[in-house]
Amino acid sequence: MLKRMILRGRLRVTGPDDQTGTYGQGSPEILVHITSDESIRRLVAQPALALGECYMDGTLRIDGDDLTGFMTLLLENESYNRMPGWYMGALKARTALRGVIQRNNPLKSKRNVAHHYDISDDLYALFLDRDMQYSCAYWPRPDMTLDEAQDAKKAHIAAKLRIEPGMRVLDIGCGWGGLGLTLARDHGARVTGVTLSENQLATAQARARAEGLEDVTDFRLLDYRKLDETFDRVVSVGMLEHVGAPHFDEYFAKVADLMGADGIALIHSIVKSGPPRANNPWIDRYIFPGSYAPSASEVYGAIEKAWLFQSDDEALRLHYAKTLHAWRERLDAQADRIEAMFDTRFVRMFRFYLTSMEVSFRIGTLHVQQWQLAKRMDAVPITRDYLYVPEAEEHRLAAE
Repeated sequence: MLKRMILRGRLRVTGPDDQTGTYGQGSPEILVHITSDESIRRLVAQPALALGECYMDGTLRIDGDDLTGFMTLLLENESYNRMPGWYMGALKARTALRGVIQRNNPLKSKRNVAHHYDISDDLYALFLDRDMQYSCAYWPRPDMTLDEAQDAKKAHIAAKLRIEPGMRVLDIGCGWGGLGLTLARDHGARVTGVTLSENQLATAQARARAEGLEDVTDFRLLDYRKLDETFDRVVSVGMLEHVGAPHFDEYFAKVADLMGADGIALIHSIVKSGPPRANNPWIDRYIFPGSYAPSASEVYGAIEKAWLFQSDDEALRLHYAKTLHAWRERLDAQADRIEAMFDTRFVRMFRFYLTSMEVSFRIGTLHVQQWQLAKRMDAVPITRDYLYVPEAEEHRLAAE
């Protein structure tokens, strides 16, 4: 399998019998040790799932723990489409069955959310920014800190929403409340945020009380499908990936139903380039059960059926790679504390998650898309100048 797959770069693999095989040629060279025959069998039978599992268990070890280099080598070679037939067959089967696998009723959706988001707020506070934004930041300048880039993301979204004081704003999948609190505090909005995470809800409500914003924010433990109100603006950041492919039409129809006649919506989501295909099974089992990063064609079809105008469509290329890199550096800096909270396997699981995603966003087929949607053709200006006037003025003042 490795002889067929590794064409660019060199992979040296030492097995449990201390024999070493070398695959590919040139640089970089990555050295890997596999310590059990069972791990070899699993890696051959289910490579996409077993790779992360063996790293978590410590039966796959990389010299210098260079997980980034290892994942980069594998992903660059995967792009040559020389994966084994059984691997491609399994991928096609999972893709074909995604309509069944990803059916997320309200109960299942809440259970999936709890798997990841209700682990511990203390964990996320260790590697996220101060506002606990758990989604792609926005990096208009390469020298920004993570806090500055997340503030820039919120400002970019607020500009696209064109919020005026007193407007009612719905935040679908509000997380720990950071975006909603920002829109209420800095833009005068009256914000309703919905989440299925009990931990996130408690934190968002506590933050609203601490900032004196409980009168202009309303955070609820509620499935978005159960809302029956009308809002001036709708925003959803990092939520579409948890909707599931069978529910895209339902999701965008509900967004349209919740928007007033002059409304604007901003949907921010991970997107795959290329045709639809199943998620990585390791991510689905250990990190985000029930999740699915759509291909653009799936989203456009659902937007069309909802009769929404695409007033702006922006691809945030490489922004998430930079964000994930910052998260991983912070995770590694706090590894001892996180290990004390959980265990070594948990730390290795999160390191594999953040590293593999960073590499996928840097050289793979993933990026983030922002769709600005409206019910009227003239709901927003016909150029993007309104988005960048404050940034241009900031740059001018900095230059002076």
